[in-house]
Amino acid sequence: MEQVLFLMAAIWLAAVNLAGFILMGVDKSRAKRDAWRIPEKTLFLTAILGGSVGAIAGMFFFHHKTRHWYFRFGLPAILVVQLVAVGWLLSR
Repeated sequence: MEQVLFLMAAIWLAAVNLAGFILMGVDKSRAKRDAWRIPEKTLFLTAILGGSVGAIAGMFFFHHKTRHWYFRFGLPAILVVQLVAVGWLLSR
């Protein structure tokens, strides 16, 4: 049972981090074309749901949202909270 939960968590994290990375790239592309944008709350929600590493990687890879303080500090803060939560869960 533990292995199944671990596998499900790994698949979820891989998918949501890939989504966070791709969403940053898509939003950057849309910004360049002055097209409809992905809402910032969607980008943050993706990070909160476990995609913080992918969102941070996409932010710097695509040079997108790097001037916004709430992304520069908010996404790493979400990651820290997630790491603390995982550490706490694993130590129980």
